[in-house]
Amino acid sequence: MNRPRRPAVRTCVTAAAATVLACTGITASAASGTAPSAADATSGRPLAGLRVLLTNDDSMQAAKASGSDGLGLYELRKGLCAAGADVVTLAPWQVQSGKGTAVTNGGTLSLSRRAELPAGYGGDCSGTPSGSPVYGICLATGPCGPDSPSATPADTVKFALRGGLAAKAGWKDGPDLVVTGINSGPNVSAQVNDSGTVGAALSALDEGVPALAFSSSGDSSQFTFPVANYRAHARFAAGFIAGLRERDLFTDRFVLKVDYPDVSAGQRAKPPVWTSVGHGKVVWHAYEARKPGEQGGDLYDITFGLCDNKPESECTETVRDADSTALFERGHITVAPVTADRTYGVRTSGAGQRELARVKWYVEHRAPRS
Repeated sequence: MNRPRRPAVRTCVTAAAATVLACTGITASAASGTAPSAADATSGRPLAGLRVLLTNDDSMQAAKASGSDGLGLYELRKGLCAAGADVVTLAPWQVQSGKGTAVTNGGTLSLSRRAELPAGYGGDCSGTPSGSPVYGICLATGPCGPDSPSATPADTVKFALRGGLAAKAGWKDGPDLVVTGINSGPNVSAQVNDSGTVGAALSALDEGVPALAFSSSGDSSQFTFPVANYRAHARFAAGFIAGLRERDLFTDRFVLKVDYPDVSAGQRAKPPVWTSVGHGKVVWHAYEARKPGEQGGDLYDITFGLCDNKPESECTETVRDADSTALFERGHITVAPVTADRTYGVRTSGAGQRELARVKWYVEHRAPRS
């Protein structure tokens, strides 16, 4: 893994829970992420000793019945901790879906530590060295409130890696890995450009830290996101990360984007396949003008719906090995290497191409099958 040394930085952190301002000078360096001991590996803790920063674009609220505002975050946290990882969560305060790699250029970040986790998730990470806190990050000069604007997914990662983790978890040379998700809904094809889940992972890459982005399908409507999908994906994710770690395949050359099919009706996910980011569209944003004089002003309502993948339509997928085709039409877990240039590997050679080939071989031959 080729990771540039991160520079010394000085960061001011507003801690909302205590409403204090702490400025911490740190010098961050590469973390090892070394493999677990034989005892840990055989005892079901293959991620023992691995320090993980967890974030998403759905928020850390997990309050909606649809499961669309952070439920996947807690399932993923649970799965990673069960496998032995030390997980610190710094996530957006409010839903930030569709924010891509957007960052906030001014103001103050306020951290709100969640004292009581959602029902059923309270003891998932007890006993970890960091205590595995869960923070929501908003834009405020006091504690985060119901109407506080949120930090973006990219904000949370940049903040964490430029002093936040040192201040809140004592990790002056970590994390070993950034994990984003589990997103409510797949991030495939053209939607990858909009995804805050993928954008947060790309922000980690910018800082020289390996990252993976996980997203799950909803039910047949794609507007409700059952816990069964998140749970199956979290179980797969922990095993997938363990396999990468065992083979020394963590990389800061590209993000691995992993999308999981709908299994909420009892079906089984098909084995992972290596894909490219497609060029078609799965969802469609439209802008409908209101009638003249209606509530005054020049108003357009934003509408959002699923595309019909019909021949010659603007949504039609044209990439042969597209992630969306393998996920929706064939029911596979899909894995795609992504950078800011979309699918990684098109213009790479030498050591980068060899590393890519090793990861692809793992996905196709040794990754968990479901």
